Amino acid sequence: MPRTTLAAGPAALTLLLGLWGITREDSMWLDEAATWQIAHRSVPEIWHLLDRADVVHGLYYLFMHGVFALFGDSLLSLRLPSVLAMAGATALVTLLGARLADPCTGLAAGLAFSLIPAVQQYAQEGRSYALVTACAALACLLLVRAIDTAGEPGAGLWAAYGTTVLLAALLNWFSLLLLPAHAVTLALIRAPRATVLRWGAASCTAVLGTLPLIVASKSQTGQVAWISPVRLGTLLGLLLTLLAGALCAWLARPGKALGAPRRDRATLTAVAAPLLAVPQLLLLTASLAHPVYLTSYVLFSYLGLALLIGAACRGLALRLRTPPRRLIVAVTALAFLGLLPVQLSLRAPAGRIDDVLATAEDVATVREAGDGVLYIPAARRDTALVSPTAFTGIRDLALVRGPLESSTMNGVESTPEQIAEAMPTVSRILVVSDDGAPSADTDRDRAKLRVLKERFVRCSEVSEHGRRVTVYRPRPVTAVAETAVGVAGAGQSSQAPKSSQPSSGPAQPDHPSEPVSSSLTETPPRSCRPI
Repeated sequence: MPRTTLAAGPAALTLLLGLWGITREDSMWLDEAATWQIAHRSVPEIWHLLDRADVVHGLYYLFMHGVFALFGDSLLSLRLPSVLAMAGATALVTLLGARLADPCTGLAAGLAFSLIPAVQQYAQEGRSYALVTACAALACLLLVRAIDTAGEPGAGLWAAYGTTVLLAALLNWFSLLLLPAHAVTLALIRAPRATVLRWGAASCTAVLGTLPLIVASKSQTGQVAWISPVRLGTLLGLLLTLLAGALCAWLARPGKALGAPRRDRATLTAVAAPLLAVPQLLLLTASLAHPVYLTSYVLFSYLGLALLIGAACRGLALRLRTPPRRLIVAVTALAFLGLLPVQLSLRAPAGRIDDVLATAEDVATVREAGDGVLYIPAARRDTALVSPTAFTGIRDLALVRGPLESSTMNGVESTPEQIAEAMPTVSRILVVSDDGAPSADTDRDRAKLRVLKERFVRCSEVSEHGRRVTVYRPRPVTAVAETAVGVAGAGQSSQAPKSSQPSSGPAQPDHPSEPVSSSLTETPPRSCRPI
């Protein structure tokens, strides 16, 4: 069977899985919201933004700007490039497995790659990680071809390799962690000096081409300040992944799936094992100094796991003396059924941490003429930027300069004092925040929460898919005034000396401050029931 035909099956499976539930019930999470609103800007506007934020994703935003210009904006056009890129990566890993071992190993590797949950997740996201993975797969295939043809003129292959690595790095420069993995591969196969020098030249060219992007992104480290330190669950997940890869390599050893080790020739384990382990371990090590570890940054390392799974299936078939294709089909079917609950959850709105479209619908449901809106934190303004019609007639009480005017992601807000002055001027305030108690990490957010607590009553709230919309109304002015009078009177009576003469004024209660304060300050407008 021609290798191109062999790759069609796994690629088609990835494509079908990517198209299955691609709209995720009309939901969009915050990272995709960034892609959506930035890709809708003009090229000069995108360029000005990158000087302030998200320069690491600049090439991808420009690419998606072109996609929207050609095919229109929709959830399908937002995510379809990722689906196609992951299908391409599947085809490439199939061809890579066939070249390193045999067609059955390649087929099993491609099918395994298509079923990996992380692969399915990022195949349906409007972000750059699927495109980076496709570039990494092509770079691996070009490296193997260049190594196998080391005795022949291969300048074109090395140039293509360097260009592909550069493209991956411009989409996300963490993909340069692919190069240390390839260096380990060259060391394991004891590549000749000429091959190492050519690889070094191609790699240095890619790094130098990426260097301006790396330097520019260093001034925007606040963009990744939200990444938490590596937790025990992350460590256990990484350990299990590496152990699974090691087990697959062990299962493949007795068979011919890996091929006999040959000097100057790439073998499957020499390519796959470093590809799986090195990028993840290096990123994990870097995270000890500054938290940057995210699965998406090293998604391409799952190419190595897929290759090892393919080799294990081939080796297991030889051990059991079973037709390899029959075993591969059976294992694929069982894996699909076993992972079905995970696949279903990935295609539901709850499969991501939040849903900006659902939040916009909640705002559209509860809004009234004359309402004001606040975002805590300010980054939650992405809801309005993605669905501006849901906020029609609502006044943004904090915004002083819009995102386009200020060349920022979410605009520039007023000073805390100006925000506090603007809040009492509206009949109601809608607060868009994360699910749970809003956190105040800035002076502006602390001012918002302080005024809400002192001068407003919470009337209703809706929490859905990681975000919350809360409705506030002002406390009645008469109630607040009477409360102040009551508290002042209580203070005077408590300081007056006791007298046996009857008082000429009205009788005071024994504890006047308690009933006055509790009954008046908590009295909401009649149309609002506090919660």
